[in-house]
Amino acid sequence: MDKQAVHDDMERARATFHALLEQASDADLRRKSDGTRWNNEQLLFHMLLGFLVIRALLALVRLFSRLPVRISRGFARLLNAGTKPFDAVNFAGSWLGGTTLGRRRMATLCDRVIAALHRRLDRETDTDLARGMHYPTRWDPFFRDFMTLADVYRFPVQHFDFHHRQLTLEDRG
Repeated sequence: MDKQAVHDDMERARATFHALLEQASDADLRRKSDGTRWNNEQLLFHMLLGFLVIRALLALVRLFSRLPVRISRGFARLLNAGTKPFDAVNFAGSWLGGTTLGRRRMATLCDRVIAALHRRLDRETDTDLARGMHYPTRWDPFFRDFMTLADVYRFPVQHFDFHHRQLTLEDRG
């Protein structure tokens, strides 16, 4: 895995996130996004949420990669079965975060989580990055049946870029 490319992608997403927050008017943030039930501010928080969940995903890979592969396969099936409750929590969490945090706190949170991901990625070995587990493919279009730690590090930028296209801001940054 090209760690520098992942670092660069995360920095690009961070800079874009800041530009979007700075350039959007209050009316822009309240406007409905394209293809979601969120307004733009809530969708921006959801885009940030993709980075925030990585810590949990990294921990899951570390745990399940040490167990027999059938265990992670079964866990992924169980999570897929719970897709409807996940979707409800995902929607409500993004609605709440986007409604209550505000620009400054979202920007600060973005900086903190991406800085932490940079530090953690720098500590990963090639052996660590090759560890993997099965994932619930119904939870996100970027989740594949089996993902390595390297794949998980790439996920938040893929998620960010996908949702960036759904924003209905005057200037998307």
